[in-house]
Amino acid sequence: MNAELKKIFQGLQLRQFAPVYLIDGEEPYYIDLITNYFEKNILTPAEQDFNLITLYGKDCEWADVVNACRRFPMFAEKQVVILKDAGALKGFNDLAGYIEKPSPTTILLIEHRFKKADGRSKVTKLAKEKGICYTSDKLREDKMPHWIQEQGKDMNFVIGEREAQIMASYLGNDLQNIVNELEKIRINVPDETTLSAALIQKYIGISRDYNIFEFPEVVTGGGDRDKLYRMLNYFLMNPKAAPMPLLIGTFYNHFNRLYIANFMRGKTDKDTAAALGTSPYAVKNIMSAAQNWPLHRVERCLLLLGKYSTMAVGIKNTAKDGELLKEMVAQMLE
Repeated sequence: MNAELKKIFQGLQLRQFAPVYLIDGEEPYYIDLITNYFEKNILTPAEQDFNLITLYGKDCEWADVVNACRRFPMFAEKQVVILKDAGALKGFNDLAGYIEKPSPTTILLIEHRFKKADGRSKVTKLAKEKGICYTSDKLREDKMPHWIQEQGKDMNFVIGEREAQIMASYLGNDLQNIVNELEKIRINVPDETTLSAALIQKYIGISRDYNIFEFPEVVTGGGDRDKLYRMLNYFLMNPKAAPMPLLIGTFYNHFNRLYIANFMRGKTDKDTAAALGTSPYAVKNIMSAAQNWPLHRVERCLLLLGKYSTMAVGIKNTAKDGELLKEMVAQMLE
């Protein structure tokens, strides 16, 4: 949770309410987090019966929202009005008249999910002036491991960088899904303080010994061919453990780092880590691999990945994933 969002929740917890909140953006996790707080924590259960009003943009008119906001609370000091899917509201810009002079007894939450509200509109400008606005942006892939580590702290888990990278690669950037998986592990091991690879393997299903997110490092490492052949054979015998689209994405991320690493020779670990989107701790291994994978070799492998990504979805290809995987790895090692 970033500083801006923490400040919003601190104000809510101190019951320092703004008359209007506008939350928008492409990442639904934080929008749901804020909306859930408005639904469950501002009013008492008894007050919610008469003073919690939820409207949906596709099912109402702007006048319905204004009328709900102008009514007086019953048996409570405040009422909460939540407008969900505000982007679908006909006459959205007509809410500006209310926001300009909001009711002192109403807390209005405008939820504009999946995209940003038009920053040029009068509604948005007035919401920033009279209330609080927050945009929930999608996290970049290179930021996901750090986010997972920070989320782990909130759950009293210490998550190492390697474990965070494995989870990010496997689970993607669906924040709610990641939180669900962490909560599942926490429920099963309530007293554990460190999220180990063994726990990830047991409760999420990512194998510690045959991990597709480690496979590209083994391929480019060049030092342990026995391990490479064991992993390759395992993936060939267990195709569900290594679907080609996910495997190609993992290889792409790895070679993209090697590509950047080729331009970072002679730079400090701190600068290199910033360019690679990783910690200084992981720089040594990446730069070591880059010694054996100069730029022309990395570029050839990136082109190979483009070729096999189309073949994996059946374009000009009838071979099974196992055959494609063997061919791809063999060509990378030429």
